[in-house]
Parts: sequence; C-alpha cells; structure tokens
Amino acid sequence: MVEQHGDARRSPLAAREEAKAFSELELASVDPLTIVLSEKGWIRAAKGHDIDPSSLSFKSGDCFRFSALGKSNLPTVVIDSTGRAYTLPTHQLPSARGQGEPLTGRISPPSGATFEGLLTGSETDRFLLASDAGYGFVVQFGQLQAKNKAGKALLSLPQGARVLPPAAVTGDAEPFVVVATNEGRMLVFPLSELPEMSRGKGNKLIGIPSARSASREEFVAGLCVLAEGDMLQVTSGGHYRNFKWSELEHFRGDRGRRGSKLPKGYQRVTRLTVVE
Repeated sequence: MVEQHGDARRSPLAAREEAKAFSELELASVDPLTIVLSEKGWIRAAKGHDIDPSSLSFKSGDCFRFSALGKSNLPTVVIDSTGRAYTLPTHQLPSARGQGEPLTGRISPPSGATFEGLLTGSETDRFLLASDAGYGFVVQFGQLQAKNKAGKALLSLPQGARVLPPAAVTGDAEPFVVVATNEGRMLVFPLSELPEMSRGKGNKLIGIPSARSASREEFVAGLCVLAEGDMLQVTSGGHYRNFKWSELEHFRGDRGRRGSKLPKGYQRVTRLTVVE
C-alpha cells in the first residue's frame, strides 16, 4: 500500500540550535527615558523626553549636573574625572519619582573621582571626547562600553588636565568642531581632521602651550560639534552672544592652531552651545 499510494515527505526536516531563554532586556518594553545625574553622583531615569531635569528635587547640598535622552533598551555610559568609562543597564536605573541612587553602589570608580559625562545611544553613534588641555578624538558609543564595575580606561589626561563633557556628533551635514579657551581664543575646524579611536589621548584640537596647560593658566573652557549653517551661542559669565555661521568663518582654521580672539566682553568663555 505504501508503494502504491505513498509519496515523498512534504513537511521538511530542519536542524535547530538549542533553545535559549529570553533575557530581561529582550522581554522589557522599549520606553523613552530622560536619564539624570546629579552633582554628587546620584542617578535616576524619568519616563519621556519632555522632562525638565533641573526642576527635579535633589538631596540637600546636591544639584542637577547632566541629563541624556535615551531609551530603556540602550545602555548608559558614565565618564569619570580620571578618564574611565562605566556602563549601566538603563532599564535597571531607579525611577525619577525618588531622588535616585548613588553611582558608587553600582560601579567602582577610583577614590575621589567625580563624574564628568553622561551618554546613551546606539552602537554606532559618535561622540567627541576631549581634555581641557586641548586634545581629543572621536569614538563610537559601542567602544565606550565595559562589562566590569571598574570600567574601562578611555581618555588619557596630560599633566594637570581635566575631562570635558563629551560632545555628541549628530545630523547628516558635515560636522565642525568649535573649541574655545579661557583666554578667549576660539577655533572652528572640520571634525574629519580628528581620528576615530577607541581610547587614548587624541590629537591636538587647539594650540595651547604645554607649560601653560600644565599650570592651568590656559585651558579649554568650551567645546561643541555643530553643522554648517548652525548658530553658536557663546556664554561668558552671566551673558551670552549668538554667532551666525557667517560670523564663525572668522574663526575657521586648521586643527591645532591657536585660534582667533573673541570680541571683548565675551573672552571669558564659560560655555559653548549650538542654538537649535
């Protein structure tokens, strides 16, 4: 009967890999989050991107320091004052309904280290990392991550230098670096003139004599990445001035140059910001 009425197997046979349990991250929902870090190193995450982090309550003697817009399925990276990077699972961060938890309960930074940067993103997102001695490099977010509590050595600091808050590289237009010193010198150059690295000291951004940098006489006071056509806000003390792209042409130069002097009244730079 089989020979007379039978036919070939119609349901295919396939070899499968051994079944694996889903991870907590794969089962969790993907939510937009605002990650908030305080001056004293307390961290928390609020649902949504429409949160004003500076309006949250903080412990006595503490205040707002950094915030980052991310998603619950993307990791968070914190950079300390020694140039080390630490990775935290964003979906496990405490809720912003409370005042958060100290980072030192989740990671093991060197004694006395402070936190100087807060980042989140996908593996290929890029950031500019730099020291205020005027050296820096571009790094992909995936290269910042470390699994151990002691973190990863990331940014090498010249004598007397400090870590600057990282600058995100965004948009499709050709990005430019804007760097300004505490003496009012500012330089604009293409980001493409900087190398992409996974760790190290980086290349010179702006010309600051080594002796002046080591003695803290001159250092980088502001750093940002903008696209051609963007407007730059230069903050000096309690006041600021917006520079149009056409005005920034005056400060264009090759990477590593001394830069040009800002107008009087704006030479004591405290912050550079891209104006949306």
